[in-house]
Amino acid sequence: MRILFIGDILGRSGRAVVLERLPGLIRDWKLDFVVVNAENAAGGFGITEAIYQDLTGAGADAITLGNHAWDQKEALVFIERAPRLIRPVNYPKGTPGRGAALLDARNGAHVLVVNALGRIFMDPLDDPFAALEREIAACPLKTAADAIIVDIHAEASSEFFLDGKVSLVVGTHTHVPTADHQVLGGGTGFMTDVGMTGDYDSCIGMAKEEPLSRFLRRIPGAKFEPAMGPATLCALALETDDATGLARRVAAVRLGGRLEQARPAFWE
Repeated sequence: MRILFIGDILGRSGRAVVLERLPGLIRDWKLDFVVVNAENAAGGFGITEAIYQDLTGAGADAITLGNHAWDQKEALVFIERAPRLIRPVNYPKGTPGRGAALLDARNGAHVLVVNALGRIFMDPLDDPFAALEREIAACPLKTAADAIIVDIHAEASSEFFLDGKVSLVVGTHTHVPTADHQVLGGGTGFMTDVGMTGDYDSCIGMAKEEPLSRFLRRIPGAKFEPAMGPATLCALALETDDATGLARRVAAVRLGGRLEQARPAFWE
C-alpha cells in the first residue's frame, strides 16, 4: 500500500500548497491513503469546518490534530460530523470527537489512524502510551487493520515503543523536518518529525517580527501571524508490505518553497 503523511499545515500558504499539489500526487504516485496534520491550518491555530472540507475534497483521507485542536471553538461541535477528523486519543473521557478511526483506503484496504499528544511541555493529558496500547489492541495489524498510522504530536519521541506493532510512527508538532526517516528493526516506519507544511522563511511558520521581538525584549506585543511566503510541502512517503502491514520503505518528501526538494525515488 502507498501512503503519504503530510506534516503540520500552517496557515493559508500551507493550505494552498496542499490544495494545489495533493490531487496530482495522488494521481502520479498512485497513492492509496493520505493523512495530513492540520492543527495549525486556520491562521496557525486550529482548524475550521470549511478547511476540513477543503482538505478532504483535495484527497486527504484522514486529518489529525494536536495541542491546538480546540483553538477554533467550532471544532468542538463539527468534529462530531467529521468522521475523518482525529483529535489526540489521550484527551479525557467525554471529550468530543475520536482519537482513532478505521478508514477505507482507495484500494479497499482498512487503515487505522491514531493521534496521540505528548506530555513533555504539553497539557497534562492522560498517558499516551496506555491510550495507544488500548487502541492498537482493539484493532491489531493484519487482524483488523491492513495498516496502522500513528501521529505522535509531541516534543519528545519514544519511537521503539510501537516497533513491529504498527506500519508507521511519525512525529509532528516541532515544525522542523528531521533526517532520520527509516524502517526500524521490527518493521515500523519512523520519522522523529515530518516537519511543517508552510513558509520556512519564518519562525517555525510564523512571521518573524513578533517572535523575534519577544525573544529580544521579553514583552509580548501583537499576536503571532503565519508567514505568507511560498510554502514547502513536507511529508513522509510510506510503502507497506501487503502480507504483513509493516513498512517496506520510507522516504522524505519536500516540494515547493525554500527547502531542498526531495521525492521518493521508488515512486518516481
